[in-house]
Amino acid sequence: MAHDLLLAGGRVIDPSQGLDAVADVAFRDGKVAAVGLDLSRESVAEVRDVSGKLVTPGLVDLHTHVYWGGASIGIDPTDYARRCGTTTMIDAGTAGAGNFAGFRSHVIEPTEPRILAYLNVSFAGIFAFSDTVMVGECEDLRLLHPRSCLHVAEMHKDLLVGIKVRVGQRASGPSGFHPLDIAIEVAEEAGLPVMCHLDWPPPSRRDVVARLRPGDVLTHCFRPFPASPARSDGEVREEILEARERGVLFDIGHGMGSFGFATAEQMLAAGFLPDAISSDVHSLSIKGPAYDQLVTLSKFLQLGMEIPDIIAASTTGPARAIRRPDLGTLKPGSVGDATVLEIYEGKVNFTDSLGETRIGHQRFVLSSVVLDGAVWHVQG
Repeated sequence: MAHDLLLAGGRVIDPSQGLDAVADVAFRDGKVAAVGLDLSRESVAEVRDVSGKLVTPGLVDLHTHVYWGGASIGIDPTDYARRCGTTTMIDAGTAGAGNFAGFRSHVIEPTEPRILAYLNVSFAGIFAFSDTVMVGECEDLRLLHPRSCLHVAEMHKDLLVGIKVRVGQRASGPSGFHPLDIAIEVAEEAGLPVMCHLDWPPPSRRDVVARLRPGDVLTHCFRPFPASPARSDGEVREEILEARERGVLFDIGHGMGSFGFATAEQMLAAGFLPDAISSDVHSLSIKGPAYDQLVTLSKFLQLGMEIPDIIAASTTGPARAIRRPDLGTLKPGSVGDATVLEIYEGKVNFTDSLGETRIGHQRFVLSSVVLDGAVWHVQG
C-alpha cells in the first residue's frame, strides 16, 4: 500500500516499543503506517533520507507556557515548535477558569502543533509574571474558586490533562500548601491528575510531596537548595523515594530558577532518573538558562544520561503523565508525529539556574519535524 511519507535509514529510537535501531518510518493518512528495515519505496509520495540522524516520536514538552498574547509569561508556540521540534506542548497552567476560553480560541485552536493544558486552580491563571511585576497567583485564596475550576475542567475535557497549582514562598506566600489541597480536591472530582510547582519553602517539601497521589506530577524536581530532593551527602530524601514508590511522577521543569547541576548529578548518581524532562519555557526562561526543550535535553547528555533514556523522558514519560499513550510513540496506527534530530559534536557551555556552568561535548540539534504524517518544518 502506498505511503505519503517515508523517513529512510535513520536511527529510530522509540522507547514505547523498546526500539533503537536503523530503520525506516512510513506515514499514511496522518498516522504512523509502518516501522521497519528497508520498507518499500514503491508509490511513496515523498521519501526523505535521514541516515545518520535520530528519528524519535514527536517530542512532548510537559511544561511550557504558551498563552502567547494573553499572559505576560506566554511565548509563541509556533515559533517554539520550529525552534526545538516539539510536536506536543503541554501548557502548565498559564490559564485559569477565568481566561481558559480565550486561550483555547486564540492560541490552542489556531496553532498547528498540538497544545494540551493543565488548568490553573487560580481563577486568573498566572496573571503577573514578568521581569518587572511578579505576583503569585495563589497568594490570595479569594482567587481560588473550586466550583469554577471544576466547571471549566468539565467543559474542556478534550484539551485539559490536569490541574496545575503553584505553591511556595513566591507562588502561594501566606496561603502555604492550602492551594494544593484545593487543587487536589478539584482534581479528584474531575478525575484528573495534579501538577504541583514547589519553589522556596514554606511550605516544606515534605508537606507538599506527602499530599501527592499516584499519577500526580512534582515539577521542578531537580531544584537546587532549598527544596532540593537530595541531601547534602547525595542521598535521595526519604519522602521523595516514598513518593516515587507510590506512583508520583517527577518532571524537570527547568525554567529560570528550578534546575541545579549539582542536584542533578546527585540524583542521577543515586539512580533516580526523571520521568519527564521539560523546559518550563516562558517569556523569561527562553532567554536563558533553559532556552528550550533541546537545550534542556542536551544538558542531560552532559550529565551522562543515555540517549534512549533522554528520549523516553521527552516522549513516553510525558505521555504517561498526561494519560495519552497515543502520543510519544511510533507504533503503527498512532499519531503521525516525529522529530528528526542530529547530534552536534563540539564544545558546549551549559548553565543552570544558579549560574553554575558545565562543559559538554554534544548537543541535540533539530533537523525536521513531522506533524500528522507530513513534513511540517525543516530546520535551516
